[in-house]
This record gives sequence, structure tokens and C-alpha cells, in this order.
Amino acid sequence: MRSLMQSATPYVNIAAYKFISFDDTAEKRSQFRALCEELDLKGTILLSPEGINLFLAGLREPIDRFLAWLRSDARFADLEVKESYSDHQPFTKMLVKLKREIITMKNPLIRPEEGRAPGVDPKTLKRWLDQGHDDAGKPVVMVDTRNAFEVDVGSFDNTIDYRIEKFSEFPEVIAQHKDELAGKTVVTFCTGGIRCEKAAIHMQNVGFDSVYQLDGGILKYFEEVGGAHYTGDCFVFDYRTALNPQLEATETKQCFACRAVVTPREQLSPFYIPGKSCPHCKKEMQTDAPSQAAQ
Repeated sequence: MRSLMQSATPYVNIAAYKFISFDDTAEKRSQFRALCEELDLKGTILLSPEGINLFLAGLREPIDRFLAWLRSDARFADLEVKESYSDHQPFTKMLVKLKREIITMKNPLIRPEEGRAPGVDPKTLKRWLDQGHDDAGKPVVMVDTRNAFEVDVGSFDNTIDYRIEKFSEFPEVIAQHKDELAGKTVVTFCTGGIRCEKAAIHMQNVGFDSVYQLDGGILKYFEEVGGAHYTGDCFVFDYRTALNPQLEATETKQCFACRAVVTPREQLSPFYIPGKSCPHCKKEMQTDAPSQAAQ
């Protein structure tokens, strides 16, 4: 099935991250940029002292050559990659950035390289959700660690969504709800695994006694078990905007004026002008109008 999909959709989209000591990021940055330009790859690579995070797209052979080069560095030899396919290049440019963290949590005590919370693989999670509890008989609670606008595109059924606007809010929010999760098995999840890895470690550090992260995030879950117990699509940070459980791009778009997610129904609105405006922009303008008039 994968080879058939690949032949119809020639661009390979990869997402990967790894928490590992990476102190030579400045020296490596130029090498990453040069190789990606040579291979005509586009996307974003984040290099940080705590590791690497990347979203890239290109043709099959260049992607394989890039991964072979990256894995030749012993630090990234075991880098796990999630793949999907598209019939066009979903990125417009190639960026290699130096960051303090590959996912910002502003909590220096969280060091995944030194040990992570237990992971649950997609097939095991599906079985837990099928039966309504984990293997120890505890009820399973799904906690979405993504930003609110991502959750609105799709999430696991009956998930806990704290409506966070940025990931650095997670520690404070989860502290406020700790008592509600007592006696339950908590599974944190996100798009590809990076946010929920930090989230699960933090929850362990503050006293949660049964917390897991979904290995590989939503994308890996889609790849291995499809859309069971999941409603909607998964927001991705490229021009595809969202993928369905078959890892295919959907008709959901993102407004490049206000950054809101625009559903196919909302795209029928006269206020939706691709690249310029959407119904959410109009709603914000209407909300602001009275206060402006009063000034």
C-alpha cells in the first residue's frame, strides 16, 4: 500500500525529533543548510543544545540520502521518522534555526535525554481504549498537550483539552487539575511525540504515578492503527494544514492573515479570501469595532 501511495504522491514528508546533547549546533547549521539545498529539500530544522526537531519534504531518494547522512552521526543513528506523502511540495522554503529548546517549555529541569516517562505504542493504546482501561484495570484518560487551535481540528474522543495557547502554559495548567486525574492512567499525546514527551516527564516529576506518552504521537497512531477512537484530522505545520487518519491532506486550510484554522464549510463564506481573510478575521473585526468607536 505504501509503495502504491508513494508512486501516486511523489513527495515524502518526514517528521522527526530526538532529545540528545548537541553542543555543536552552530558548526553543524551550515552543513545542514548546504545538504538540504543540494538535495532540494524544504521545511524546517531546529537545532538546540537539547537535540533536533525537523519537518522536511522532498523526493524519495533525496530524503533517504539526507537521513543516511544524519544517521551517520552516532547521536542520531537511531532517529525514528514518521512519513506521509503528498503530490506537491508542502513547504515554500528551507530553514535551519538555532534554538534554546526544540520545543519551548521554559523548564530547565526537564531533560528527556536523562530519562523519559514510559511510552505506550499505538496498538496498545487502541486496545486500552477499546476495553476502557489499561492492563492494570485503571481508567485511561487522554490529555492533549497541543495548542487549542490544533485540538479544534481533531483529537481523541473524550480527551482532556485545557485550551492552552502555548506549550509553556502546560505545567501550570496541569498542576491546577492534578486531583481530578488521581487514580487514573494518563496518556499524554501531541502531533509527533515531542511535546507529550516533555509533558509526561513533567507530570512524573510533580507526582503523577501513572503517566505515559503516546509513542510517535498522533501521526504514528494514524500510521499504525488508523483513526480508531479519534474524531477529525490532525493539524500539521505546513501547507497541507491537516491530515486525515489515512495520512492524506484534507480540505482544511489555515488563514495566513489571522492564522485561524478554516474548515471546508467556513471556506464557503464570502469573507474567505485565500491568503487575505477568513470568517474568523471578520468576527475579530466585529468584536473590536465597538471599543474602537468608543475611543
